[in-house]
Amino acid sequence: MFDFCSDPASLSDGWWFACYLTTAKHLRFYLSFGTVLALLALLVPPVIGLGLLGALARRSALAPIRAFGWAYTSMVRGIPDIIFFLFVPIALDQGIEWLRHKALCPGWTEPIRQGNDFAVCPAAKMPLSSAPAWVHDTYGFTLAIIAYSIVFGAFAANIMHGAMQAVPRGQIEAGEAIGMSRLQILWRIHLPQMWIYALPGLSNLWMILIKATPLLFLLGVEDIVYYARELGGMKTGVYAYPHPDWRVWYFGVLLVFYLALSWVSERGFARLTELAGRGQSTVRSDL
Repeated sequence: MFDFCSDPASLSDGWWFACYLTTAKHLRFYLSFGTVLALLALLVPPVIGLGLLGALARRSALAPIRAFGWAYTSMVRGIPDIIFFLFVPIALDQGIEWLRHKALCPGWTEPIRQGNDFAVCPAAKMPLSSAPAWVHDTYGFTLAIIAYSIVFGAFAANIMHGAMQAVPRGQIEAGEAIGMSRLQILWRIHLPQMWIYALPGLSNLWMILIKATPLLFLLGVEDIVYYARELGGMKTGVYAYPHPDWRVWYFGVLLVFYLALSWVSERGFARLTELAGRGQSTVRSDL
């Protein structure tokens, strides 16, 4: 990065570390923290949205919709997360390429399934091999968001379903007594008041989601865990900046990062719980 970094072997310790910590790979390591934060921020709307839809589906008066909501929440919660994190991106990727293959290469005669290979025509590849690197990164990141959303949306649905059931029945009956429709009761009574019951569970789910962000590494996204492992591993003299195994220091940085993120999250959910509880009375344990 700096002109004096052209010959690392001639640098003193201070300047050596200044050059070492500003290499291109280290800069990508620093940016990867933003990748984790972006993942968390982008996951909030789909997780909450899927959770709300799943909870409403489980309360639906229509048996097929109710069965679908129950199947979604039960199946996803009962299968190890890692299976979904690996299956969903692969299934989506191959599904998209299969559709593109059928649309763009109708004259293709070779089988798509060739042993363990999924071979579509070059024009159907998603993204195209000629696409810039950022397109490949964005595509992989998008598939990861979908996988996370499906998994954690099921957990959110179960939490919200329980929160809706916790709303006092008397308030529902009061709404029915004054002539409110089911939709009005849902919108004016159920949804506003369920949050005070849902937030404790959602806060725990958020913490689990934070701990699950290192799984990005398994999905092919170059996140902070990937760079910590790559940069911290022992580098011999064939590298410009040789050093012993420093992974403990890099993963120590990740430890501090996740602890700080968890602390900020706890403060944030405490504030949200305070706001959600304004104007609402809950049953006291001493009554």
